[in-house]
Amino acid sequence: MVIGLVILLVLSSFGLIAVVLLQSGRSAGLSGAIAGAGESIFGKKKGMDELFGKLTGVLAGIFLLSALGLAIFK
Repeated sequence: MVIGLVILLVLSSFGLIAVVLLQSGRSAGLSGAIAGAGESIFGKKKGMDELFGKLTGVLAGIFLLSALGLAIFK
């Protein structure tokens, strides 16, 4: 049980790192700050950014639950 949780924790951590690094940046200087505020209000997310956002949430949840399970069972 503990070995399975460790494997799940390691895989989810590598996946989380990869997904976060693959996401596009949120700002690019002053123009990015102005455009970024407008995009966050109107919710402008396209294609892969939306997928990476959801995947980040799922992997973060798996990471959290596996770390908590490992802390309880170890």
